[in-house]
Amino acid sequence: MDDDDDIPQLSSHTLAALQEFYLEQQQREGMKTSQGFNQYSIGSIEEDWQLSQFWYSDETASCLAKEAVLAAGKGGRIACVSAPSVYQKLKEQDGEDFSACILEYDRRFSVYGEEFIFYDYNHPLDLPENLLPHSFDIVIADPPYLSEECLQKTAETIKYLTKGKVLLCTGAVMEEQAAKHLGVKMCKFIPKHSRNLANEFRCYVNYASGLD
Repeated sequence: MDDDDDIPQLSSHTLAALQEFYLEQQQREGMKTSQGFNQYSIGSIEEDWQLSQFWYSDETASCLAKEAVLAAGKGGRIACVSAPSVYQKLKEQDGEDFSACILEYDRRFSVYGEEFIFYDYNHPLDLPENLLPHSFDIVIADPPYLSEECLQKTAETIKYLTKGKVLLCTGAVMEEQAAKHLGVKMCKFIPKHSRNLANEFRCYVNYASGLD
């Protein structure tokens, strides 16, 4: 009896499909490492729904990044809390007169080097010593979950970091809690995501912004 009989054989069709899939994956990875690929562009790191990640559409990320730069002013410092697609847009504007950092739970973003700060909203003030209180001209934040607990804890981080200005992106259902914990008001601007979300999303600010 031939020993090979027990080993399930893939059909040639399945095998070809599998090889094609791996080839595509390799090409995608190759693109990412080749010089022509911009590591800062949205989509260079793919969404992880397990971590409740949903990237903004390109237009929304650009609009929010532009607003953050204007609000921060010349030489301003911008902190992006759980808002990596805005951070990536800011980094695309290389050489502009501002600096940005990203506070994020997903360690894949550590590719951004010293500007990456590991952040877990469950420990809102567990931050590096060199991240001084009230050292950012604006904080843009997008808490990962639509719960008051998540917003309240993220708000502690925001209040610690900001000199005053806050740009919050969260669900429309969080309007009252956003006002309570951060004193922010809903803007007319409606942020869009690259994939449609079930919950209506809105932006909130506590200063005169260009989002109305």
